[in-house]
Amino acid sequence: MSQVDLLIVGAGPIGIACAVEAKRAGFSCQIIEKGCITDALFKFPPQLVFFSTPELLEIGEIPMLISGSKPSRSDLLKYYRRVVEHFSLNVQTFETVTSIDGDLKNGFTVISDKNQYSAKRVVLAVGFYDHPNLLNVPGEELSKVSHYYTEPFPYYQRDVVVIGGQNSAAEAALELYRNGARVTLVHRGEELGRSVKYWVRPDIENRIKEGSIKAYFKSRVTRVEETEIEIEDSQGKTHSLQNDFVFALTGYHADFDFLTHAGITLEGPTRRPTHSEDTMETNRPGVYIAGVATGGTNTTRIFIENGREHAKRIAQHLISTAS
Repeated sequence: MSQVDLLIVGAGPIGIACAVEAKRAGFSCQIIEKGCITDALFKFPPQLVFFSTPELLEIGEIPMLISGSKPSRSDLLKYYRRVVEHFSLNVQTFETVTSIDGDLKNGFTVISDKNQYSAKRVVLAVGFYDHPNLLNVPGEELSKVSHYYTEPFPYYQRDVVVIGGQNSAAEAALELYRNGARVTLVHRGEELGRSVKYWVRPDIENRIKEGSIKAYFKSRVTRVEETEIEIEDSQGKTHSLQNDFVFALTGYHADFDFLTHAGITLEGPTRRPTHSEDTMETNRPGVYIAGVATGGTNTTRIFIENGREHAKRIAQHLISTAS
């Protein structure tokens, strides 16, 4: 078992960027990913188009070439795979890291469900998209409930409830409505969230106003059953709605159990992992954190655009501390 300079947990765009920057600085790298390359992007709706322009999503000074003005999900999947190929990055996919033993002085032993690795330092670029914020209500385990929205086609002429009030919920509700679903939006807030894109907001608000999309604000789902759901409004009144499918788009969070098991301290109500903003090193020397997981439950602060800078800070710290 040869020792690598840097082992990276997670092969999303930020994990890939960490490997690219470290390799360009002359360090050997290994990436371990429990899904496929850019697994979170792969789970996004196939028709998704990103708001960012290509140059804000590029890493390793590799240009992103697209046919339109904005990159699509397909564009990004192809681009990051090309980056992996260009830099000949060593990525082990569909392999889950279970523990990280050792320390900076003696080196780290990273154990997965399939292998064991030796590394001088470790980066946790674990993302957040595979850990949805659960409703914790009876019936949430039913097959009709999903925490991920993909495409509208199967839900034609079906009663669909979308839970949430941020951008993903608004876009899903609109797309489902325009493809023939009977849509109801349930949101615990008084109005739609601030993250709703400026061109989406008037669309969803007008559809609600005209009654094309039913909406219950200041309300929460209390029970899910096979043919209906139960919601409670701000007055404590209960409403039963006929229902075939539920999309609980209530957000996601980092794998806090894994971070804690890895020896990372989580701070305050947002459970922000302790780390240096300058070097991205955590409270466990030799272990870094990068990407959206740096914000704890605040998942709207870090994106690919600014998260890729974490890779450069880590690489610079590797250079400055190299013996």
